[in-house]
Amino acid sequence: MEIAFQLSLALSPFLPSTPPVVSRFFCAVAASSSSSSTLDAPKKKHWKNREYPGLVESSPEFSAFNGRRTPVKNIKKRIDRKNVAKGWVNTVTEALADAIDKKQWSRALEVFEMLRSQPFYQPKEGSYMKLLVLLGRCGQPGRACQLFDEMLREGLDPTAELYTALLAACCRSNLIDKALSILDEMKSLPLCQPDVYTYSILIKACADASRFELVEAIFNEMDQRLITPNVVTHNTVLSGYGKAGRYEEMEKILAKMLESETSKPDVWTMNTIISLFGNQGQIETMEKWYEKFRNFGIEPETRTFNILIGAYGKKKMYEKMSSVMEYMRRLAFPWTTSTYNNVIEAFSDVGDAKHMGYTFDQMRAEGIKGDTKTFCCLIRGYANAGLFHEVIKSVQLAGKLEIAENTSFFNAVIYACVKADDVMEMERVYKRMKDKQCRPDSMTYSLIIDAYRRQGMSDKVYALEQELQMTNMHADYSDDDDDHDTLASVG
Repeated sequence: MEIAFQLSLALSPFLPSTPPVVSRFFCAVAASSSSSSTLDAPKKKHWKNREYPGLVESSPEFSAFNGRRTPVKNIKKRIDRKNVAKGWVNTVTEALADAIDKKQWSRALEVFEMLRSQPFYQPKEGSYMKLLVLLGRCGQPGRACQLFDEMLREGLDPTAELYTALLAACCRSNLIDKALSILDEMKSLPLCQPDVYTYSILIKACADASRFELVEAIFNEMDQRLITPNVVTHNTVLSGYGKAGRYEEMEKILAKMLESETSKPDVWTMNTIISLFGNQGQIETMEKWYEKFRNFGIEPETRTFNILIGAYGKKKMYEKMSSVMEYMRRLAFPWTTSTYNNVIEAFSDVGDAKHMGYTFDQMRAEGIKGDTKTFCCLIRGYANAGLFHEVIKSVQLAGKLEIAENTSFFNAVIYACVKADDVMEMERVYKRMKDKQCRPDSMTYSLIIDAYRRQGMSDKVYALEQELQMTNMHADYSDDDDDHDTLASVG
């Protein structure tokens, strides 16, 4: 089975806009007649020295003046060159913004490098901030560090915000030790001191990695530096304790939040708690906590309902899932990409291609754009249903819509190849994945090793297991580690 990828990242040609036409105006001054005796001999107006005379086309002076136009031409050329340069600048900056919006980090760096080579380029904090955030979200901590070093070499002074973006890029890839070294560097610079947001990002990484001893140490350091944790910080720790199954600690923090005057529970707290139990399939506990937060006076939002829909869908509770969606319509809550993704995923898991396709068609009819998770669910769903020609169509459509290729996307395609027993195509997808600098994760290796074992390819199983061991050995950050791409699923 051939699965064709059409996700080209080629840059569009930069075409300068047409320069505006420079119009020239001549003011014809009619000669005034003083009397009937001099009507046929019009008088010329006397102009002051160096003053521009109004001339008519029939006068010989007009022809002589019209032949001396070099200064106007030079001005026009300068205006043309200026307009072309402005058009080129706008085109490059728009291309950069477009690549960032589409999460195409490789293309964004190419355009940025092109921009830096131009004579009009001036380093700006905003450009580096957007790129650092993009690289962090795309699992490229090595490139984020390289970009930060290049920024320093250009003479741009670092700020606490830029350091925080760099720290967040490392935290997203679970490089906690590197993030801690960045924190120490920040503390050594008077103008780059960490704030509550810096510490909250680091606490989240430590909590997600179940390194709760570091969480306590960071809280103590915040207390020493007189930095008060906010509701975001507490929500982060709540999520970490919940994912680790440490519900007693979670409830203690929630009780402190209820007593606090500055960190009262909010809708994000509500979403965090019900999401934890919903993902674990504990529907009754999720519903109890939902009612508790409503009793606290916290009103749900669109994301709250999306969490409920996702939880009901995973447990095949389609009636409750439909009821929540109808309730959203009655209260004028919009159905978002995440709403449709949760419904598509529910049908994808059971291989219900009919209802999954209908939901996707309705999504597009309402003008709601799909994202990477949308197509991951579609690809897996059609594979579960054995409709591999629909898998190919979905991959091709993703290419046309310029859907970001990340580790989750490639894993979905590899999953479809495994379902189709197409080892050769699976290997081609795996090679393309690494060529696109998407670092395989545990799911990738698990799928491929399972496929090799079913085919009795013990030598390839051994080779891949060795590759996995080498990957784990070099998981720590290094300057050469630029191939890490583990985007979290959107939704």
